[in-house]
Amino acid sequence: MRNLLEFLAKYNHWFVFLVLEVLSLVLLFQYNSYQGSVWFTSANAVAGRMLGWNAEVQSFFSMSKVNQELTQRNLYLEQHVRSLSDKLAELTHDSGWVHRDQLALLRQYNLIPAKVVSNTVNRHDNLLTIDKGTADGVAKDMGVVCGNGVVGIVYLASAHYAVVIPALNTASNISCRIRGRDYFGYLHWNGGDPRKAFVDDVPRHAHFKLYEWVETSGYSSVFPPGIAVGRILHVYNSADGLSYRLQLVLSTDFARLRDVCVIDNKPMQERLDVLRAAQDSLKPKDDK
Repeated sequence: MRNLLEFLAKYNHWFVFLVLEVLSLVLLFQYNSYQGSVWFTSANAVAGRMLGWNAEVQSFFSMSKVNQELTQRNLYLEQHVRSLSDKLAELTHDSGWVHRDQLALLRQYNLIPAKVVSNTVNRHDNLLTIDKGTADGVAKDMGVVCGNGVVGIVYLASAHYAVVIPALNTASNISCRIRGRDYFGYLHWNGGDPRKAFVDDVPRHAHFKLYEWVETSGYSSVFPPGIAVGRILHVYNSADGLSYRLQLVLSTDFARLRDVCVIDNKPMQERLDVLRAAQDSLKPKDDK
């Protein structure tokens, strides 16, 4: 306390000077219109600049959320455009990219928008990584789609990232059906051209035409039915001659893939858990 008093006594003339300076400035700006207007204008300019900086900082930190909302909205709009295209094509006796009920179907689910941060298309075991993980609600075996159709299935998820097995992976096996005909098979990719894949095990009695659309069947407990996969390009006989093998042009261009959505579908996950439990219970147990 004594040191404080000594400090104030030693520099009292400076404190008196500062008080008088502030008082003189107040009197100057308050009782002189010109100086008052200059002060008011300058203060407003400084305050406006600070508010602008504050708005820019808030905008920067909210950019991630805005981008997520825009990605999800873009997916809805793309699906809506495809749906309208499908209706128009139906009137002209052709099929569109996406089933007309797909937009309403996807609205039933929680779509988690994500960005592709790494991707390969020229290997047999292609994988892609997205910037969403368990902290965002992503889990193993969730389906991944884009505006044009099927992408793949989540294989592994950490807190903030997830690895996806895309359709362009020889281990991928997605249940599909011919749109409007309900004949189904399984999508496989054998390597090579990243725009083409095959649907195996289509029954011999199935009736279809070239360039008809193939979509998800909904039997896999991962994807809902009606999501576009591709168009029929060629028809081959299977090796045993008991079924057809269809070559497709895939609807998704994996080489240009950037924005995707993970389908968070709790009922489908429950179906998958029940199916796994049933399969585990049916496995033969080793005799002890």
